[in-house]
Amino acid sequence: MIQPRYLERPSRITNPRTVRAATQRRIVRKSRARYAGVARVSVALTGILLLLMTYVLLTSNLTGLSYAVAKAAAQREALQEETTRLDDRISALRSDDRLAQLAARLGMHEPAVLAVVRIEPVHVAHVRSRFPVLSSLAGLFVPALTQQQ
Repeated sequence: MIQPRYLERPSRITNPRTVRAATQRRIVRKSRARYAGVARVSVALTGILLLLMTYVLLTSNLTGLSYAVAKAAAQREALQEETTRLDDRISALRSDDRLAQLAARLGMHEPAVLAVVRIEPVHVAHVRSRFPVLSSLAGLFVPALTQQQ
């Protein structure tokens, strides 16, 4: 009998660890693929919900501002009415007829002699600063409201 010749063929699996790793990668990829649709829908719904909540928030903010403007307008109108009433009362209290009646009741009369008294203005001593640079720098830190008054 003739002995068969075996050709040395390279084995189909060169590295079993690579095959095992490829199998694991395939299993993980398939399990992730099962949930990919659910994940996409969840992301889309979350985005739409976020946009909707932003719209509701902005609308409620605008409504609150509208109420604040209406309240301020009503308060302004009430203050204008009160100012008008107070102006009428001031004009009534300052009227010449009323003042003449009060003067007559108190026994007051027009002066016979007028005297003019002149009062000289009070002189205030100004103290000069020893360090004028510091006082000029201090003017930079004073708030604008106090500088106007």
